[in-house]
Amino acid sequence: MELNLSRPLIRACEALGYAKPTPIQAACIPLALTGRDICGSAITGSGKTAAFSLPTLERLLYRPKRDRAIRVLILTPARELAIQVHSMIEKLAQFTDIRCCLIVGGLSRKEQEAALRSMPDVVVATPGRMIDHLRNSMSVDLDDLAVLILDEADRLLELGFSAEIRELVRLCPKRRQTMLFSATMTEEVNELIKLSLTKPLRLSADPATKRPKTLTEEVVRLRRMREVNQEAVLLSLCSKTFTSKVIVFSGTKQAAHRLKILFGLAGFKAAELHGNLTQVQRLDALELFRKQQVDFLIATDVAARGLDIIGVETVINFACPRDLTSYVHRVGRTARAGREGYAVTFVTDNDRSLLKAIAKRAGSKLKSRIVAEQSIKKWSEIIEQMEDQVTAILREEREERALRKAEMEATKAENMIVHQEEIFSRPKKTWFITDREKRLVAKAAKASLEKGKTSGNEAVSAQQAEEEKMKEKRKREREKDLPRKKRRKLEAAREMLEEEKQNDKTGGGLSLMKLAYRRAKAVKAVKRAVDSGKIVKKQNQKTKKSSHRTQSRSEEMREMFQSDMSEQKQKRRGSGGFGKKKSKHSFKSKSRYKRK
Repeated sequence: MELNLSRPLIRACEALGYAKPTPIQAACIPLALTGRDICGSAITGSGKTAAFSLPTLERLLYRPKRDRAIRVLILTPARELAIQVHSMIEKLAQFTDIRCCLIVGGLSRKEQEAALRSMPDVVVATPGRMIDHLRNSMSVDLDDLAVLILDEADRLLELGFSAEIRELVRLCPKRRQTMLFSATMTEEVNELIKLSLTKPLRLSADPATKRPKTLTEEVVRLRRMREVNQEAVLLSLCSKTFTSKVIVFSGTKQAAHRLKILFGLAGFKAAELHGNLTQVQRLDALELFRKQQVDFLIATDVAARGLDIIGVETVINFACPRDLTSYVHRVGRTARAGREGYAVTFVTDNDRSLLKAIAKRAGSKLKSRIVAEQSIKKWSEIIEQMEDQVTAILREEREERALRKAEMEATKAENMIVHQEEIFSRPKKTWFITDREKRLVAKAAKASLEKGKTSGNEAVSAQQAEEEKMKEKRKREREKDLPRKKRRKLEAAREMLEEEKQNDKTGGGLSLMKLAYRRAKAVKAVKRAVDSGKIVKKQNQKTKKSSHRTQSRSEEMREMFQSDMSEQKQKRRGSGGFGKKKSKHSFKSKSRYKRK
């Protein structure tokens, strides 16, 4: 009531059981209602979806209803996350006349095209499919767009999505409200903020790497000898300790599928979620896990972002995540909104750096779990016996896949013959990025991610970024108090460092102009120092030495004697010139002494 939301939205919140807003919602909703651009960062499971949905729906209640148009576009990195956001908005808008539409890959293009032509108020989409519709579907545009929302922006920019996002930002009208939400702030996200947001308000309700209080973090150390029995360790844990509502994260799609087969043969109810499945299969797997018809969901990082599955008790990292950011997002699937949860990570000797980072984050609350040797031995024997069955299942699946592909090709050829005229009469489709280009971009991005661990492009939490910013600010303020001369020296030194860094990056040395300029500067500085008397310049040293060598010993003695005599004469003249002898401690009076 205090957030000044309309009655239909408050009624929807009541129906969903929302009584009190979370910190990010309380901070974001009033500011978003004013139409300001927002850059939000908060801990996983803190209600970011409602934070941007409620103010957007509130604004849509006052839209001109006669003119139908797409007014809100929400972009998400994964299809499952888009489906979750879509269902959330539909629940919040259930007592209003606002219509919402879902545009993701893997579902029927024709149905999506028809839905877009009906001009829904809100479109929830993945970037690739949205660009496809904007390029190839008739009468679909974003000319009347009022709000653009980028959810999980760091993930959107991570693996080859950056070009699509920039293209969509370009297609949107400039006069719009943009809201960007990201759990972690990277350099790329900051670049996108500069590109797409105007004078944004930065909101950080909770630091992204903050540990939920109800989460218990555990580590299973796998020594070099026991790395072979990793699957046996997992099965022994799942058979005795963690028996239901468990998400198991594997590193690759193949490993996830193998684990699914092993779990099935061992008599456990499990579902799999990864990129090799069709969209329908992926949604079915999620639905089975949500309804608790299966106890285990074996997934890749597809399920690591944003998915809010009520009642997940345990997350097991079968394959150790790449970095701390990935770990935070995986672990964020449990212990959401104040519920209790467990996170168990399998750590080998190669993952020590990540273990240190996790220990630093968890503090003294990180526990070590030891699995019984007998249990591991028992399960490793069972897996050995199942190997032949696993191989047979994989062979059958390969054959089925080949048959399906052959059938599909045959159907395609038939359609080409029967509907040839209709197919060729259609306008040719254009692609923003072809599949081949997409694969190359993803490959390059992965390679740069692996290399960039040491190059400073790592993901930084919002709190760390804020701390760095404050440090820089304090440093600048201290510099302001310095004298002008010192300030200029500091600025010059900073410029020199930047130039050197740039030269190191390009691999080349200094340009001739800069070198000449520096030399001239150095000569000038030496001259100034000599004039002021700071440096005593030794002149004609070489010539003197050479002349001394040519002179004989007797001539040298004569010269020395003459010079001594001349010095004595000068002293006598000085002492007897005025008829008074000067005392030893006398000195010539100067004006400054006279004043005293």
